[in-house]
Amino acid sequence: MRVIATAGHVDHGKSTLVRALTGMEPDRWAEERRRGMTIDLGFAWTTLGSGERLAFVDVPGHERFVTNMLAGVGPSPAVMFVVAADEGWRPQSAEHLAALHALGVRHGLLVVTRSDLADPEVATEEARLHLQGTSLAGIAAVAVSGLTGQGIPELEAALDRLAAGLPEPDLESPVRLWIDRVFTVTGAGTVVTGTLAHGTLRVGDELVIGGERVQVRGLQTLNQRTDLVPAIARVAVNLRGNGRAVLSRGMALLTPGAWITTEVIDVRLDSGEAPKGDLVFHLGSAAVPARLRPLGEGTARLTLARPLPLRSGERGLLRDPGRRAIVTGAHVLDIRPAPLRRRGAAAARAAALAGVSVPTVADLLRWHGLLSRADLTAMGCPPGGRPGSGDPSAGRPVAGDWFTDPGHWSALGRDLVEQVSQHAQGMTVEAAARLLGLPEGRLVEALVAPPLTIRSGVVQRSDRHGVPLPPRIAKAVAALGAELAERPFDAPTAGRLAELDLTGKSLAAAVRAGALLVVAKNVVLLPDAPQLAATLLERLPSPFTVSQARAALDTSRRVAVPLLEHLDARGLTRRIDNESRICVPSN
Repeated sequence: MRVIATAGHVDHGKSTLVRALTGMEPDRWAEERRRGMTIDLGFAWTTLGSGERLAFVDVPGHERFVTNMLAGVGPSPAVMFVVAADEGWRPQSAEHLAALHALGVRHGLLVVTRSDLADPEVATEEARLHLQGTSLAGIAAVAVSGLTGQGIPELEAALDRLAAGLPEPDLESPVRLWIDRVFTVTGAGTVVTGTLAHGTLRVGDELVIGGERVQVRGLQTLNQRTDLVPAIARVAVNLRGNGRAVLSRGMALLTPGAWITTEVIDVRLDSGEAPKGDLVFHLGSAAVPARLRPLGEGTARLTLARPLPLRSGERGLLRDPGRRAIVTGAHVLDIRPAPLRRRGAAAARAAALAGVSVPTVADLLRWHGLLSRADLTAMGCPPGGRPGSGDPSAGRPVAGDWFTDPGHWSALGRDLVEQVSQHAQGMTVEAAARLLGLPEGRLVEALVAPPLTIRSGVVQRSDRHGVPLPPRIAKAVAALGAELAERPFDAPTAGRLAELDLTGKSLAAAVRAGALLVVAKNVVLLPDAPQLAATLLERLPSPFTVSQARAALDTSRRVAVPLLEHLDARGLTRRIDNESRICVPSN
């Protein structure tokens, strides 16, 4: 099946044309038929002589119903653009074209109707001039009369050629069905309809909508019940288990775990300039109020009134409901942008987004540093590239299914060396992962390179031990060691360290040599203090408080608090609430 939406000015014969092609009445409501104009979306279908099945989404042409029009056009891959021969190009022709161009619709057919009332050549040439410079430039044109049937065979042949040239859908892709109708059927329950652009729906599938799990109870396409519907198709889905969720147009049925819903996105604006005033963001059948913050370089940050399931590289549009005007198209760049907290952050973000319209894996990794295969896929850039995008793989994962930006990975390596260098006895892989903000310990293992090494799950400097100290510093370290022999956690005061001349470069040299350990400012202990402390704390009832730890270690709170934090970082203890910790058993 191929799905084609109509577009064009009000009363230019879109519904008449669909009736002539299908023999069906696309206007569903009595009010629409009484007023002779489409108000909401209509649907009809036919089978061409070639055997190709076409489903038509008939959209309203009146300016008051542009939101309804966009709900029909948004998920459709192709358009039948209608212009009346006796009226020519009209205001809503222009607005519909602006919307289609903003959404990046490239497949279409220009149909000049009412050719029995006026010379169609004039309207055809006028329309072609307006189509120039848009995504629909150069599409084929056919002149018809829905009333007399003139040109209908030629139109069917042109639609057949249009359908044959449409890209093939990805039937294995996760489902995102934008809903355009919701109703209840007695004895069956909730039914939603939409255009399935990618993926496959099956009876029994579990999906997500409105944050709730639902199950596909039944499927219907072109008035026929079926157990399976592959894209592209118009489909009605009977749902079981929507519970408290209030379903409406603009929501989406989703494959669980395959989509990221987001309220904040970074976009590139087709207009190049950030519009002002109240805006509505349209994508699929969704129409969501949006607040725009200009970033610079033709980019902006949108904050949506409700979260939508989006992917990088998609195209939406911004509309000003007050002026009833399409403002600009918007390329979705990043669906998980970092907050803009510092002065100059917006300009820096614009520079990072510069030159990108359809993000690649490398772009997402440059913006985020580290992403899993699942993250990249859900964001719209699976490693290996989108089908047909020409986007190559981001290279091999650095560990497991984790991919990274080379510059970010190098910076992490430098940070790891710096962190380990501050701990004479090194730190566990798990502690290093926490300090670096890494989600898995195997990423730390992948980072380890000279001068670092891993021994028994502890990351250490391989060049630390055996470095001789100058006699003056060695004597001071020996004196301090003697003082700590009886009470190993009675860290010397700042004054005592100064008396021993263990400050500044002298202290740093002792730490580099592995002779002393700086736990915090003015808290200096011997290198074996953490392991000794962990051994003593294991004897306490679990969990234990800071006061209990202080007593067990026979030290002051000045030493106990930073020492416990150091043990947390080393992975020897773990905080379980604001007051208590437990010891982490060694593997």
